Amino acid sequence: MFDQFLSKADELLARGEPFAVALVVRYEAPISGKPGNKAIIRADGQLWGWIGGGCAQPVIVKEALKALADGQPRLVRISPSSSPEEGIVDYTMTCHSGGTLDIYIEPVLPKPHVLILGRSPVAQTLCKLAKAIGYAVSVAAPDADRETFPDAGLVQTNFDLAPLKITPQTFIVVSTQGESDEQALEAALQTGSSYVAFVASKTKAVKTLDTLKVGGIPADKLTRVRAPGGLDIHASSPEEIAVSILAEIIQVRKTNAVQPVSEAVLPVLTPEARDPICGMTVDVGKHKSEFRGVSFYFCCAGCKQTFDKQPERYALVAGH
Repeated sequence: MFDQFLSKADELLARGEPFAVALVVRYEAPISGKPGNKAIIRADGQLWGWIGGGCAQPVIVKEALKALADGQPRLVRISPSSSPEEGIVDYTMTCHSGGTLDIYIEPVLPKPHVLILGRSPVAQTLCKLAKAIGYAVSVAAPDADRETFPDAGLVQTNFDLAPLKITPQTFIVVSTQGESDEQALEAALQTGSSYVAFVASKTKAVKTLDTLKVGGIPADKLTRVRAPGGLDIHASSPEEIAVSILAEIIQVRKTNAVQPVSEAVLPVLTPEARDPICGMTVDVGKHKSEFRGVSFYFCCAGCKQTFDKQPERYALVAGH
């Protein structure tokens, strides 16, 4: 099972797909989950693996999706009685299995990806710096080679970006320095990336963007170009300019200024309701019963079956 778990994680990492790992770290009997049980939760809410019974799974999926959204790990406790404790997300569960589970959830997010178009001195320095802080780096430019960009994970000699996977964590920097500026910018804008920076003076940037506008590039696309690229730190040397660009990318990431592209949007958490049997907060979805025109939602099939046997009793408890 552990080998299968590692293989599944490696598969998702290779695809650049975000996921969360849930690991049972503590339990109190009786409950089906045990320390060491683990699961992978994908960004679409699918759970692979085992962390306990049906009552625990909806909670863990919900918290895993939150972890993917904010990038922060969390320790979740599911127990029959509320026991608020700092650093623990507490859920009260009075379901059939009973017992307590403590589950640690860790989001695994793809590395930020800097895609550099061009082979200028700024491009070369940016490649080194981005690699040094753990970013994935790709370079595309005519005559680019491994000797010039030894730190890049990918080096290609054209601006055909269609085969590359562009995600919300892809940051494109055009640093062509007069070598096919318009062609590189046009290729960058066709990707739909939310971050495109152009390394150029203000005067050159205006002229280049005007040329693209005359050539038929829509104005709304051109306004997305950050030109000149980088934070205004009065940089002058190629090394300082590269630092200013990387600083801007870090700032954008930390403030969530980049909007997700449609191909890689995390799922929206569904509306919530309270299970009238166990009292857990559950997503409005799979397990549902209707009674006297009111919809009731449950964490698992067991709670639904209990409700369906005596709907009058539990509907009254729920205030209906």
